[in-house]
Amino acid sequence: MAEMTAEASAGEKQVPWWLVLVQSIAAIIIGVLLLIEPRMTTAILVQVMGIYFLVAGIVNLVSLFVDRTAWGWKLLLGILGIVAGLMIIQHPLWSSVLVPATLVLVLGIQGLIFGIVGLVQAFQGAGWGAGILGVLSIIFGILLITNPVIAGFALPFVLGIFAVMGGFLALVAAFQMR
Repeated sequence: MAEMTAEASAGEKQVPWWLVLVQSIAAIIIGVLLLIEPRMTTAILVQVMGIYFLVAGIVNLVSLFVDRTAWGWKLLLGILGIVAGLMIIQHPLWSSVLVPATLVLVLGIQGLIFGIVGLVQAFQGAGWGAGILGVLSIIFGILLITNPVIAGFALPFVLGIFAVMGGFLALVAAFQMR
């Protein structure tokens, strides 16, 4: 108890162990559901994301009345959030295929960018490791961009594995925090 008080007085905020426990259990459940029933779980998660986009868009527009700083961005993000949320909610079948495929395209483009940056850094003296990772990132990016639908169908399984592994690691961390 004295350790927590000393840390709190030093200005550090410590996350409660039970919150990490709840997050770990949620990650494990979502990961198992993604592995057992990927289509239904993906459809539900995409709908939750659509509701989130809709609510976030409305909050961005309402925040314009409270704080006018960066009003252009708030207006743009609000409109985009509302439109994206409504489109996802109104077209659940299309969005459960289109959203993962779009995410895969974004990850592919990001892989290409990180790969090019890694190669540039390798030629500037960062070493072979940066060059090898750069080439692997470029290959990974090209694979994702050329096959976005297939990669989109594989995405729930990959996310499920990561969610289960991360959930178990967070579970161990929660009990260590306690």
